[in-house]
Amino acid sequence: MRVFATLLCVAGCVLVAGCGSVGEPLYPALNIPQRISDLVAVERGDKIAIYFTIPPLTTEGLAVRSIGSVDLRVGVNPSSGFNIDQWTAGAKRLDTSAPSQAGPVHVEILAGEFIGKEILARVRVGNSRGRMSEWSNFVVVNVETPLAKPADLQAQPSPEGVRLSWNAPNQNSFRVFRKADQEKEPSPIATTDKPEYVDTSTEYGKPYEYYVQGIHEKTESDVAGPAAITPKDIFSPAVPTGLTASAGIAAIELAWERNTELDLKEYRVYRSEENGPFVQIADGLEGPSYSDRKIESGKLYKYRVAAVDQSGNPSDPSQPVEIIAP
Repeated sequence: MRVFATLLCVAGCVLVAGCGSVGEPLYPALNIPQRISDLVAVERGDKIAIYFTIPPLTTEGLAVRSIGSVDLRVGVNPSSGFNIDQWTAGAKRLDTSAPSQAGPVHVEILAGEFIGKEILARVRVGNSRGRMSEWSNFVVVNVETPLAKPADLQAQPSPEGVRLSWNAPNQNSFRVFRKADQEKEPSPIATTDKPEYVDTSTEYGKPYEYYVQGIHEKTESDVAGPAAITPKDIFSPAVPTGLTASAGIAAIELAWERNTELDLKEYRVYRSEENGPFVQIADGLEGPSYSDRKIESGKLYKYRVAAVDQSGNPSDPSQPVEIIAP
């Protein structure tokens, strides 16, 4: 009995040790968001636009559940020497509402009080208990006199594509944006130093929206636009040149220079007999030549040629040539 009791005691100890052992203590999570690392600021119009992203994870690698506060500060870069603690204490704290969840944040402030100065900005985020993340990267903005928004933006069809024009007398550099057909957002397509631009990559029948922005170094104007257009082919091919007429065997042989338009469809030939009116005698010609076999010997003939594109736009007729049929 004593042995049996001893075995029961040992077994009980093993069970207690296996089921009731105490591990390392678990401390409550701090829930402090990770440091913001993508702070960007740009002067646009009469405002300074500030962008950053609140990371989705805490410093412990857990999902950010709530955001208590956003501490965004902007201050002048002192000319006497930079001291980070003095700058932080003296910088202006911007009234920035805490978003409901992590992700991108956009804040705008008026640029007026900072014109002619170099300013610095940085940001940090706090949890619901007031514990703050580390400060973000610094950004520097040299605040200039605001650039005026380009005015009277116009989009007009041209033989080369879509021609844009606008007014901005005191600016000499511009960024052009375009939104085509089903695109959700405009995309930059060009930078130009003149208040005009020709978009040669358009397609007939496809709708476009254009926007223009003045730029100077890192300063931007507000964006002008949209100027909407659905270009159509209303432009005639070039007038055929180099038309010649020569006598052949029972025919008059015509030849001319080939047009260079990519959308050329055909040529049409017109003829005048004995100084009478010109009448079309041929169409659908793909090449720059034609043999007129319906002639009478000794008659005076005059010829003209016109080019036609795929949209049916005809050119003006060429200069006439004349010949007496052999």
